[in-house]
Formats: sequence, C-alpha cells, structure tokens
Amino acid sequence: MALTISIISLIISGLTFWLTRIRKGSLKMTRPSIICFLGQNGNDEPKIFIRTLLYATADQGQHIQNMFVKIHRAETIQNFNVWAYGDNGIVRGSGLFASKTGISVYHHFLLPKNEQWNFVSGEYRLEVYAETPNNKTEKLFEQKLSLTTDQTKDIELGKAVYFDWAPNTGQYVSYSDIRTNEKWRGEDKKNTQ
Repeated sequence: MALTISIISLIISGLTFWLTRIRKGSLKMTRPSIICFLGQNGNDEPKIFIRTLLYATADQGQHIQNMFVKIHRAETIQNFNVWAYGDNGIVRGSGLFASKTGISVYHHFLLPKNEQWNFVSGEYRLEVYAETPNNKTEKLFEQKLSLTTDQTKDIELGKAVYFDWAPNTGQYVSYSDIRTNEKWRGEDKKNTQ
C-alpha cells in the first residue's frame, strides 16, 4: 500500500513539475478595450492601434518577436506590419515578454512607407497576429468592424475613429474623435466626446 501511495505521489509531483516549469503553454490576447483607425495625416502614415492584454497560459510565459495586423475589406487584404507599443510614449516593437499575469499596453500598427491605404466605408475584418522567436505566427484575435461614410470623411479630415468595447451589449461602439493623428501619443482618452 505504501508503495502505491509513493508511486501516485511521484506521478502527481512529476505532472505538477511539468505543468508549472516545462510546459510552454500558448500566447493569448484579451478582447481589445479599444480599436482605433487613423488615416494619413501629414507625414504620418495610416495606422491602427489597440489596447489589449497579452498573456501566456503557462508559468514560463511567452516571448513575442513581432506583431502585425491584417485588415480585410471586400476583396482587399492589407498588412499593417510596422509594430510599436507603449503607454508613456511609443517604442518600435522589437520583442515583448508576456507572463502568465500578462502585459497590457497600447499596440500601434503602421502601414509600411512604400504602401498606400485609404479607409473607405464598409465592412472590415481585423486580425491580430504575433510572431514568436521560432518564427511561428499565431492569430490571436479577429473582429468584424464597420465604417460609415461620415466616419471615413472624418478620417480624411484627420480625425480618429474609435471602436470601444461595450461589455453590457457585447459589441463595439464606434465614434469619431476630434483628436488628430498628430496629437495621439497613446495616452488614455481625456476630454473626448
């Protein structure tokens, strides 16, 4: 009987060790609390930014080598593959560590300099991807969004279109903000309508 209990204890200890120290787990992302579309403004290229929590499902955590956004509109697909992040100023994304408790920051995805993009009215599908150091690319999030004709005109005027998550309705609520691309620095929204 003592031998059986010892074997069971050893198996449980081994399983616990594997779950907490060896298992790599996976990278996850919460639903962004905010998604924002910004058009070209002066020298600033069009961009998309989000606020989300990235976390790992295992104690070991996950390293992120790079991130990008893919946006689908009708038959068109565009990658926003220049990644920057931060809450107090923006730094070019060159790696990030997501622990089991997670890291919550603004993620900015810019259009490459040699490409053109205009936000037009219609349905969009936004996909967020992360690349790990072993060059494995994982889709972390997907969301359908709509832009109205008025919102696309606002983007052309240098305004931002925000999609705020409303947990009570289970959907994103969109609106235009008078803040222009040049003034956005990643801080929380203040004095917006």
